[in-house]
Amino acid sequence: MKKTTVRLLAATLWVAAASASAAERELSCTLQFSMQEWSALYASTVGEGTVTCSDGATLPVAIRANGIGITAGKWKIVQGTGRFTRVADIDDVLGHYVALSGDVGVVKSGTARVLTKGRVSLALTGTGEGFDLGVAIGDFRIGRRHWRAMPDDGR
Repeated sequence: MKKTTVRLLAATLWVAAASASAAERELSCTLQFSMQEWSALYASTVGEGTVTCSDGATLPVAIRANGIGITAGKWKIVQGTGRFTRVADIDDVLGHYVALSGDVGVVKSGTARVLTKGRVSLALTGTGEGFDLGVAIGDFRIGRRHWRAMPDDGR
């Protein structure tokens, strides 16, 4: 009876330790995105992309951001990249981030943004077209991209 109890206790502790280390693992996740923004003191950004993690998980996402600062311009990024830190599950990338952005460019625009949401952070970079100049702080949201069904055209 004692051997069975000791083995059961040992097995329970082993499972608990394995679960704890799995919960502490960090995935390497990246974001490939495109977005466009206009700004005149108030900035508004819309876009979409795909998050890919080292465990093979992918997630199509929508991007929305609003901010305020000393900024003016209109631009688009077509091949942006982002790198997440401290992600344990792909769903950790979803939600509201506090964003600090710095943008500069004429014709060939660029963006650099550092975003944080609790323990998860995201660094974005990209180049594109348009003009922009300024610094802003705001709310940056990443959500699941939902595809709308096309209306039935009778075919």
